[in-house]
Amino acid sequence: MPEAPEVQTVLSTLETQIKDLEILSCQVLYNKIVSYPDSIRFCEEIQGQHFRNFRRLGKYLIFELDDLDLIVHLRMEGKFYLFDQPKTDKHIHVQFFLSDGRVMCYHDTRKFGRMQLYAHRQDPFQHPCFEHIGKDVLDPEFNSEYLYAKIHKCKKNLKSCLLDQSIVAGIGNIYADEICFSALLDPRSRANRISKKDCENIVFHTKRIMKGAMKAGGTTIRSYTSSLGVTGLFQLKLKVHSRKGELCPVCQAPIKKITVSQRGTYLCPNCQKRK
Repeated sequence: MPEAPEVQTVLSTLETQIKDLEILSCQVLYNKIVSYPDSIRFCEEIQGQHFRNFRRLGKYLIFELDDLDLIVHLRMEGKFYLFDQPKTDKHIHVQFFLSDGRVMCYHDTRKFGRMQLYAHRQDPFQHPCFEHIGKDVLDPEFNSEYLYAKIHKCKKNLKSCLLDQSIVAGIGNIYADEICFSALLDPRSRANRISKKDCENIVFHTKRIMKGAMKAGGTTIRSYTSSLGVTGLFQLKLKVHSRKGELCPVCQAPIKKITVSQRGTYLCPNCQKRK
């Protein structure tokens, strides 16, 4: 699943491609992709709108139109493609016909992605779909005080907390492993044993890693690419994730792969301390 850096890469790339273009018409080929409103109203209301501003909250893309907000969650396999003409493909579920003659297609092999269309708000983060979403990884309000308040009474393990989008939005499996390694914490550590100092380190490294990944265009592992001609390079900088058996870059101990909360997890058993 694309995480915040990959979503930001897609968003930034689309901004350079479609900013200020008009949506002449829209075709929904699989109705469940549109969760609000219904697909007929979706197509009617979005016609004639222009792509004005591009924002992100966690793993959500937010397209601010003239007087509507289009919110997209790519889920596992969602991708956008830009073509010079309409495409016939069983995995293309939504097509936006643009004023420059191109077609922006939403492609999703698993059909898990979702789109929602709301009346524009000055603060799009106030839309109902974000009611249970925590602070974005790069939000200034995501700080050590915020994180400690969220987890210090929690009995879950640290990795589960980092993956919990209601606590902090945008972290997935890859970056959770990298954050735990950089903070020198075993991902199995109990959250209620994480100190305020630990929270400072976690927040610092979260922002550092996420900014670095965004600058590198995200991480390309297995099926993820930005699908717009941009391929992430951050996988070249991963310290532990997907490096089972390789030597830890700090202490030279072999990196182990374990299962934490049903997720494949990579760590250095020597550097990362369990609390």
